[in-house]
Amino acid sequence: MASPRRIGSPDAKNRNVLLDAAEQVMLESGYAAVTSRRVAEKAGLKPQLVHYYFRTMDELFLEMFRRRAEEGLQQQAKVLDSPNPLRALWEYSIDPAAVAVTMEFIAMARHRDSLRAEIARYSELFRAGQKDAAEKILQGLGLDSDRVPPVVVSVLMTSISRVLVMEESLGVTAGHAETVELVEWWLRRFEGE
Repeated sequence: MASPRRIGSPDAKNRNVLLDAAEQVMLESGYAAVTSRRVAEKAGLKPQLVHYYFRTMDELFLEMFRRRAEEGLQQQAKVLDSPNPLRALWEYSIDPAAVAVTMEFIAMARHRDSLRAEIARYSELFRAGQKDAAEKILQGLGLDSDRVPPVVVSVLMTSISRVLVMEESLGVTAGHAETVELVEWWLRRFEGE
């Protein structure tokens, strides 16, 4: 009977260095460029170490995503706890680097069921926090949540911001200024100046 292969500790320094390197490669060249050799080279480590810490590349991708998603949930909690949570959520959602990472994971998930499931699970967690914040604001304004469902506010905020960042990365900007102006108008209406 074969013994299970030893896997490095989840909190080992080299493991985190490899995760950082994999994310850098993905941002620079896309997810298809993330190979054990490229990750090790970027990290300044031997290629065997990638598989010492991660049995498969899929496991590496899952850990990259989970780490990023956990950080994102913590950041979102701070954002939604701010005096103007919708404005803070909007500003958080239009971060080009965060959108780029998210889109790479979404593209990769088309081919990896386990990653797709994990993205869906975390997306629901993000959405629940956003919905709760929107619900409090809408109630405070006396708006009917049947007419303006808080979850719709969440979907619109994150969808619009993602599309703007994606299109801008392609060089498409038609309608962006007007869209941002409309969002800003709604934010002022909901949360004041």
